[in-house]
Amino acid sequence: MRDLIRRQQLMMLISMVQARYVREIDDGDSTAWPDFFVDDCFYKITTADNYAHNLEAGLMWMDSKNMLRDRILSLLEANVYERHSYRHLLGHPYISDIDGNELDSETPFMVARITREGPTDLFATGRYVDRYRMTDDDAKLVRRIVVLDSGYIDTLLGFPL
Repeated sequence: MRDLIRRQQLMMLISMVQARYVREIDDGDSTAWPDFFVDDCFYKITTADNYAHNLEAGLMWMDSKNMLRDRILSLLEANVYERHSYRHLLGHPYISDIDGNELDSETPFMVARITREGPTDLFATGRYVDRYRMTDDDAKLVRRIVVLDSGYIDTLLGFPL
């Protein structure tokens, strides 16, 4: 019974972190997005086929918090793109493994893209395949692999998912 209670507590913690994560992307300017990760993190966006075949290539590949910061800085200050925003809908995280102060989880998602002068479209569906490191009252991402269900990728994949 204690194991079940512990898993429920961890699921609630991961759900709260996920909610803050998507709120930063959807409603913020994403400058705090890197703060959800440990310093030596890994972030990749890939397709379900690439993930299933364990192919390394990704659409986005960053292996440190500094790379995450550079990505956001370039999006906010250097890149030119159609003005848009995202709205994430998340499923419940499934905790697949607990190893000391780290855990592995998967969370399904749907993301709508809202263009300021056009329609709202379904932008992406998939799952987050994550490894978290827990502290006393928080969890940070060690690894996030964003596995997209479709191989069709819109050209506006600039901001993180």
